[in-house]
Amino acid sequence: MDFAYSFAGFAVGGIVGLTGVGGGSLMTPLLVLFFGIHPATAVGTDLLYAAITKSGGTFVHARKGNVYWRVTGLLAAGSLPAAALTLIVVAQHSASGAPSSHLISIALGIALLLTALALIFRRRLQILAKSGATEWLTERSRNWLTVAVGAALGALVSVSSVGAGALGITALFFLYPKLSTRRIVGSDLAHAVPLTLAAGMGHWWLGSVDWALLASLLIGSLPGIFIGSHLSSRVPERVLRPTLAAMLILVGGRLITQ
Repeated sequence: MDFAYSFAGFAVGGIVGLTGVGGGSLMTPLLVLFFGIHPATAVGTDLLYAAITKSGGTFVHARKGNVYWRVTGLLAAGSLPAAALTLIVVAQHSASGAPSSHLISIALGIALLLTALALIFRRRLQILAKSGATEWLTERSRNWLTVAVGAALGALVSVSSVGAGALGITALFFLYPKLSTRRIVGSDLAHAVPLTLAAGMGHWWLGSVDWALLASLLIGSLPGIFIGSHLSSRVPERVLRPTLAAMLILVGGRLITQ
């Protein structure tokens, strides 16, 4: 079974390398639906998996000057407190005797549907933002909106492990249309590391992290990301993103209705 987890990590890593979509939108539903892992354990383990795999990407982007640390800090100012509060609510919900699996499955399904919409409409939102749709925002209101986006991501990621990538990047494209794509991606990636680490450690405190599973996933995913990244230029994006979005819609709907 460890080999099967490593193979799953390799497959997801390859898709992440090809599309740039966060592994949480693929790994967590795969663990829940295919391997039958408890949703809380799948989310907690995937959060630490994401923190480790995204650290390398953040290091590269930071060295190239692609991280706008001010935006990253504003996102974290909202996401880290929201993640802590969300995990406290989850802990109290579990302590009350109510099963958390159904709640997490619904949250995961909703997060996948939102991620699919972000993939489908990202380019249109970029065009809308660049046309001046957000020019009326003052610097103060833009800052507060960034903190609010961070808070929403913190709550969503803590219960689903999904959203820090596709949803965060889409929101930043809309709020900061003058920033280059590489700085948007780098800033969002830098924010995802402390968020997923903090949320993952919170799940570890709750007892919902499987360390052996985490190791097996990492063994497969790291070479998968490497290979996928090198193949990304050979596969047309117009095929990849709609296909991935359709898959996320199907999986998200399955998790909500199960």
